[in-house]
Amino acid sequence: MNLTIIGTGYVGLTTGTCFAEVGHHVTCVDNNPEKIETLLAGRIPIYEPGLEELVKKNVAAGRLKFTTSTDEGVANSDVIFIAVPTPPQPDGSVDLSFIEKVAREIAERLTPELGYRVIVDKSTVPVKTGEKVAETVRRYAPKGVEFGVVSNPEFLREGCAVDDLLNPDRIVIGSNDDRALALMHKIYEPFVAPVLVTDINSAELIKHAANSFLALKISYINAVSAICEASGADVEKVAEGIGTDKRIGRQFLNAGLGYGGSCFPKDVKAFIAISESLGSPFGLLKEVERINTAQLDRFIAKIREKLWVLREKKIALWGLAFKQNTDDVRESVAIRLAKKMIEEGATLVAWDPEAIETAKRFSGIESGIEYAPDMLSALDGADALVIATEWSHFANADLTEIKKRLRTPLVFDGRNLLDPAAATATGLEYHSVGRPVVTAG
Repeated sequence: MNLTIIGTGYVGLTTGTCFAEVGHHVTCVDNNPEKIETLLAGRIPIYEPGLEELVKKNVAAGRLKFTTSTDEGVANSDVIFIAVPTPPQPDGSVDLSFIEKVAREIAERLTPELGYRVIVDKSTVPVKTGEKVAETVRRYAPKGVEFGVVSNPEFLREGCAVDDLLNPDRIVIGSNDDRALALMHKIYEPFVAPVLVTDINSAELIKHAANSFLALKISYINAVSAICEASGADVEKVAEGIGTDKRIGRQFLNAGLGYGGSCFPKDVKAFIAISESLGSPFGLLKEVERINTAQLDRFIAKIREKLWVLREKKIALWGLAFKQNTDDVRESVAIRLAKKMIEEGATLVAWDPEAIETAKRFSGIESGIEYAPDMLSALDGADALVIATEWSHFANADLTEIKKRLRTPLVFDGRNLLDPAAATATGLEYHSVGRPVVTAG
């Protein structure tokens, strides 16, 4: 099929590339000429394992192309996906101005001669957005235009987005239009996954409900980690005992610094705002946010307790991205942690396998930090090591080398990557989240 994706950000580029990989012909449209030139040159503006290779492969095969022309995208495709940003507003609600703008631009380019078109919301949007998209298209399109509107939320995870799209857990399609549903089923024929067909409102609600529930699981285990620290229990064992219950599952029960990134913080806030706008306040999600904020404060308190004061202390920071296998620092807990330590007068030497350049550009940190050329040199002469992102590089680090390079052998592991007994046996004073402190001897 001929498909158009409007928006070549994280969701749009990955979705379009994976559609091309399964055999569709995809036109990716973006109004940023510089981004399109970068993509046409065979480079991608984000780090996502496996994505660049697929982009090059499908461009070479003629199944994937990039343009700034919305006219071309609307004219040449039966199905048009909207994958533009939906940023949060100060009150937590979602800014839908980009969605409205694209819906209007599509409408103005539709004609009766083009025939039936399906317009698909791929961006994460509040419930009832599909109704507004349909209303906008009807308002701005010429008379006689035939179209359908579909909600098709994405569930990709940064760092493994290609696999999530090619091998999804489920495919959600929201529409009451049989013609639209037939085309959507045809698009997803190459994918082996359960297809859930709902009305548009239910499909839109599923995405916010799913992400908010995952954030709840993270905050739940982090709240449990505080109880484990107070009682001497081990949160890893508690999580294992909880997670082996098939009704609960082990995923997202990893104690640490809390959730971050471009989705969970935004979607939790949006779901709170949505529920309040509908007259059904969701107080539980406010507690999820409170626990998430408190978790980072508790971790900072551990560092402060051992170093007494952070002013004039040199701290090695391993990790800047909000999670492993991405260069994304949006709403990164590691960045929030860095800012808090700098505010208290610490000087940071940071390293991350992929996110140094994005941190320089987008973290908002202008002083108090320098970036090491490699992982181990960040440690040289530091008063402590803080691990803030769960990269495998850190989990597999040489403990003896850490001890050798640090000025004082203090390690604060915000992701529970290292083995407490092994770290202590090496001579490190090791502190993690929700696990008993192991003493030497």
